[in-house]
Amino acid sequence: MTTGSLHVVLTDIEGTTSSITFVRDVLFPYAKQRMAAFLHAHQAEPVVSGLMAEVCQIAELPASSGPDALAAVLNQWADEDRKVPPLKALQGLIWRDGYESGALKADIYPDALAALRAWDAAGVPIYVYSSGSVEAQHLFFGHTVEGDLRGLFQDHFDTLTGAKTDPGSYQTICAITGYQPDEVLFLTDNPAEVAAAHQAGVQVVAVQRDGGAPLAVPVGVPVVTSFADIPAAMQPTP
Repeated sequence: MTTGSLHVVLTDIEGTTSSITFVRDVLFPYAKQRMAAFLHAHQAEPVVSGLMAEVCQIAELPASSGPDALAAVLNQWADEDRKVPPLKALQGLIWRDGYESGALKADIYPDALAALRAWDAAGVPIYVYSSGSVEAQHLFFGHTVEGDLRGLFQDHFDTLTGAKTDPGSYQTICAITGYQPDEVLFLTDNPAEVAAAHQAGVQVVAVQRDGGAPLAVPVGVPVVTSFADIPAAMQPTP
């Protein structure tokens, strides 16, 4: 493998492969409306009780705090868009019920799906890095309007790997996947993530969807409105 050539894709989800609207207006309200009832129904299960204990520790609440008190904290974190691991994990569990029942189906931009399928067919490894938990990512891509798309991806990363605004997180992902930073193409709509990945030496394309405000990105970072507009010079090869 020649260092400097792009050989792998790392992509964000919300605002990049899929609309912010689905996540903001469908997924988050779905979990928020069901959080208290979910905790009441599953608090005796080891996984859920462990996550509830984490919430108590992070929020500095008594260990005896009940589902309603914890749901209030979790929903406040959700409203503040905080990337707290137990919140993301519990949201993922609630979404799993919704996906498996057929109540939820994730969206994906047609241009993103076409590019992902083309890269996969060419043998280019594709990874996902999202603030949503790995569990939530599997559910998302396993239950889309275009069917089960999980086979397109080599692996998934979330904030347990590190904050998406921390350059070190991208270096960690490179170490795990075995690629040099300048061999990785990262796609995201978040300017802070663009800056962090760029600082880590990763090649970045900023994705500006749905007529959003112009993205402030480092000099030399392309900004596109569709995966179809990714510059030819930045197309990865196996």
